[in-house]
This record gives sequence, structure tokens and C-alpha cells, in this order.
Amino acid sequence: MTDCGCEKARRDLEEYLRHEVCKTSQTDIAEHLEHCEGCQDEALVARTLTEVLARACKESAPEELRDQVLAKLREAQSVTT
Repeated sequence: MTDCGCEKARRDLEEYLRHEVCKTSQTDIAEHLEHCEGCQDEALVARTLTEVLARACKESAPEELRDQVLAKLREAQSVTT
């Protein structure tokens, strides 16, 4: 079994989760995560955080709120001009 070690797995974890490491490193890190509980925990936290941030970036304000903000901006611009 090839074990890339905790240091390498943690250093490359973010790239690993985005599938941005070479195939050899991908395999080594996956194998390491399979057997290392500490790195599994770190990978779970990183994966969860990435997913939550991705979902949050896709959300948008309700149409009514957007209209209210735009109306206030137009009002403020008309007052200053």
C-alpha cells in the first residue's frame, strides 16, 4: 500500500477535493484518506465547507428585496443630483 502521509494529504487536500492533482497524487491521497481518521475528518470539514459555500453563492435575494434596494438607490441618486 502506498501511503502519501498526512503532511502531503493535508497540503494537497483542497486541490484533491477539486480534482486538480495528478492522477498518481489523487490515488495516493485517496488511499491515505481511506486509512487515516484524522485526515478523513479534515477532508469532511473541507468538503462540507466547500459545498456550503458553493450553495450560498448560488442563492440570490428575493425579487421583492432586489426591487426595494434598486428603488432606494434610485431615490438616493435623485436626491444627490
